[in-house]
Amino acid sequence: MSERILSLAALTVLELSPPEMVEVAARAGYSHVGLRLVPATPEEHHFPLVADAGLRAQTLQRLRDTGVRVLDVEILRLKPDTRVADFEAILAVGAECGASELLVAGNDPDEARQIDNFAGLCDLSAQYGLHPHLEFMPWTDARDLAQAARIVAAAGRPNGCVLVDAFHFDRSASRLQDLAAVPAERLRYAQLCDVAGPRPADMEEILRQARNERRFPGDGDCDLLGLLRALPANIPLSLEIPTRQLLEQGVSALQRARMALEKTRQLLDRRS
Repeated sequence: MSERILSLAALTVLELSPPEMVEVAARAGYSHVGLRLVPATPEEHHFPLVADAGLRAQTLQRLRDTGVRVLDVEILRLKPDTRVADFEAILAVGAECGASELLVAGNDPDEARQIDNFAGLCDLSAQYGLHPHLEFMPWTDARDLAQAARIVAAAGRPNGCVLVDAFHFDRSASRLQDLAAVPAERLRYAQLCDVAGPRPADMEEILRQARNERRFPGDGDCDLLGLLRALPANIPLSLEIPTRQLLEQGVSALQRARMALEKTRQLLDRRS
C-alpha cells in the first residue's frame, strides 16, 4: 500500500510566508502543503501569492528545491454576488503550483444558486486539473455533511467533492453513517485535527475555537478512528490544527508542524 499523503495546512502555521511554509514542511517531514491563495477573513495577515509574481516564483523554487508538493489551495467563497469567472486567476495559480484540490466555502443562503455556482466552478476548475471541495462548516450555508453532500450531488460534476474537516464534522453534529454513504470519488482528501470538550451552544465560540483552538489528533474528544474508518482507505490528510496558545507560548512553527505529524502518525498506527 502506498504511503498516505500527509499535508501541512496553512492555518496550522499561518504566520509563515509560503516559501517559509514549504521549508518548514520539508524539515518536519511532510510530503505536501496546502497554500492559502485567498485570505479566509479580512483581518487575516495575508501573503498575496496571486498578485505577487516574485513571491510566487520564490515559492515555486522552494517547492522544486525541497521536493514538497502542493495538495490543495484555498479558500474560495460562493456568495450571493459570486461571478465564477472572477476566480480564474486564482485557479491558474493553483494549477501553476501543482495543486489538484481546491477548498470552497458555501456562503450563499440561496441553495439553488449555490449549486449553480458550484457547478460552474467545477467546470472552470476542470480546465486547470482542479477538484473543488465544498467544505461544510456549521456557521456557513453548507452547514453540515448532509447539506454539503446534497449540494455537490445536485451540481452533478465529476470533479465536485465534499471536504470533511474533523472539527466541523464534530461541531456540526454530522453522522458517521451519513459519511459512509458518500461516494468515495466525492472524497479526495480530508482535514484532520482534534477538538476538546462538548459542543458550545454559541456559534461565535465554535468559530473562535475553529480558528484558534484545535487540538492535535488524539489530544481531544473526537472519534477520529471512527472518522478514519468511514473515509476512503488511505485518503490524503491535511493537518489543519491552529493552536494560538502554543503560538503565544513561543512554540515555533516547525515544532508545531512536527507535533501535528507525530500525533497523526500515532493515530494512524492505532487505525491500522
